[in-house]
Amino acid sequence: MSRNALFTVLILCLTAGYARAQGTPIYKCIDSSGRPLYTSEKSDMAGKKCEPVSQEVNVVPGQKPRPSASKPGTAPGAYPRETPEQRSAAKEKQRETLEQELSREQALLAQAQKELAEQEAVRSGNEKNYARVLERLRPFQERVELHEKNVEALQREIANLYKQ
Repeated sequence: MSRNALFTVLILCLTAGYARAQGTPIYKCIDSSGRPLYTSEKSDMAGKKCEPVSQEVNVVPGQKPRPSASKPGTAPGAYPRETPEQRSAAKEKQRETLEQELSREQALLAQAQKELAEQEAVRSGNEKNYARVLERLRPFQERVELHEKNVEALQREIANLYKQ
């Protein structure tokens, strides 16, 4: 079979499927208890008040339920509960981690401030214009500001941890 013939057969199959899907009317039927039923089958419409809803159909296949990830012997949907001791241990570990990060960030801030002070003390001969001095100091000032913001954020986190 040539490529063109194969392509033509493929196009015809796709077009026929599309036309069949487009030509299937969907009806909304109300049963005797007042519940709606959406269907395209004539047998489902018997004895019900039905009216057409749409000619266009988007069909989504149903999903299979996932097997539960619970431990054997436990009821499905039963999640393990955290005990107050576990919660306080986790909170303590979080506090220790935040305090370690805070001390490291404070050391980085002190180092950045020291480097900035050293650079402010240096004045080379080609920096007759003060704008050049500021341009040279900008990265050092930005590093100090970054570490100051990090210290403030960590202090807020530790304070929020104690509020809970």
